[in-house]
Amino acid sequence: MNQLLFGDNIKWLRNVEIFPSGSVDLVYLDPPFNSNADYNVLFKEASGEESQAQFHAFTDTWHWADAADTYREFRDHCKSTVIVDVMESLYGFLRASPMMAYLAMMAPRLVELHRVLKPTGSLYLHCDPTASHYLKMILDTLFGSDGFRNEIMWKRTPFAGSSKARARQLPKSHDIIFFYSKGDEWTWNVPSKPYSEKYLTRFKWDDGDGRGPYRKTLLKTFSDETFERLRADNRLISPQKPGAKWSYKQYLSESSGAIQIDDVWTDINALNPMAKERLGYPTQKPQALLERIIESSSNPGDTVLDPFCGCGTTVHAAQKLGRPWIGIDITYLAINLIKRRLTDAFKDDVQFEEKGQPTDFGSAKALTELDKWQFQQWAISLINALPRTPGDGKGADRGVDGMLYFYESEDKRQRILVQVKGGGVQRNDVSTLLGDVNNQKFAGGILLTLEKPSGPMRIEAGEAGRYTSKIWHDKDYPKIQILTIEGLMNQTERVDAPPQENPFAKAQREGKPEIQEGLKIC
Repeated sequence: MNQLLFGDNIKWLRNVEIFPSGSVDLVYLDPPFNSNADYNVLFKEASGEESQAQFHAFTDTWHWADAADTYREFRDHCKSTVIVDVMESLYGFLRASPMMAYLAMMAPRLVELHRVLKPTGSLYLHCDPTASHYLKMILDTLFGSDGFRNEIMWKRTPFAGSSKARARQLPKSHDIIFFYSKGDEWTWNVPSKPYSEKYLTRFKWDDGDGRGPYRKTLLKTFSDETFERLRADNRLISPQKPGAKWSYKQYLSESSGAIQIDDVWTDINALNPMAKERLGYPTQKPQALLERIIESSSNPGDTVLDPFCGCGTTVHAAQKLGRPWIGIDITYLAINLIKRRLTDAFKDDVQFEEKGQPTDFGSAKALTELDKWQFQQWAISLINALPRTPGDGKGADRGVDGMLYFYESEDKRQRILVQVKGGGVQRNDVSTLLGDVNNQKFAGGILLTLEKPSGPMRIEAGEAGRYTSKIWHDKDYPKIQILTIEGLMNQTERVDAPPQENPFAKAQREGKPEIQEGLKIC
């Protein structure tokens, strides 16, 4: 069964019931790069253009104060003394630096990923030059130098950056993907691509003998037997100048029609802002990239794991290509995006098991005690609301945890404000919500509560009045609604509002599995 796991990937990877040793065929991970940057998800308007609404996805900045305990726990309990020696050596000269904090996060996860790989399995680690040299030291220690297969250079796109990015250094336009195999035998389907139009123009001669066009290829080294065979087959081309070498006719019809792909990938561009597959996730990789990796290092039926799955490009590609998959992410925003993406792309043709997120009232209550922020994102996903815009960057949200959008006419859009309460609720919560709705000119407001509201709260919500939607047959809707988490989970409660606009970019519908255009496996 495909699995979508919400939570810290190290906790999932150490769960031997979920991840027995030697249970995964292929691992692809695109972890944070230690870029010292913040990344936001960009939502979209109905026109397909990016919305002004953005939501913080993750911070790729690392601090030793947050990593010191992780490093000490790893050093004291890791069973591999060799990898511990490497980490202690790195600490010897990196000390308590952001880079050491980043490596302290990555090392235990790489140890577990190596453990869960089958003997014939492979791992692809996607990074950039910021930390690639340190990561390779850890990977070489885990897999052995004999396990290193390739350092793939992916040229994302022709550089067109600012003059500042060009100043005093070369422009940066590539990522690095390390490819390792766990054992001496590994799954490998040689990737190739069709001949380019430029290459095909080389086959410009045709003798009219039915064998089709050919190119002239220099005959560098050959035996007498080979020479006579080519002569008998009328394939020899005599030298044009004295002392020059012979050539022979290389027919297009006898060629494979494809060129093997090497370790420099220049034929897959990064997603541009208007790409149809773009979902707004800040570090989203093109699906063609993941399809190439999955087809090259797995077969149909093999299990693919992405422990930093983000918006789900890996699981989407694996689903399309007939591979069982497991995706893990620590933010519910990512989990929600992946669920929408799979539903949009595959409809009822995809099935997967969700773990880690609340499935009943008890687990919902546990989540709010563990992580109030993730509880909030999970709660608003129950009504398909858009997460709030980060406000002024100082934590101010003006009472907005989420929003629902609907249209009152072809060009007029209305908003419904959503507030989430994970603890106890009181009557003044209703009046506060109503004040925020009126002050910020929302059409209405929804209070999502973990605890059941009191009778006076429901009375006050009813006294807030109703608003009328003329475009929806002059129907009126409650100005303030109170919905409980339990009622939404068991589907006894729902939002009473006009049909909402989906603020998430929609993935394209996938047809039957097929080999990607421009990529063949030979």
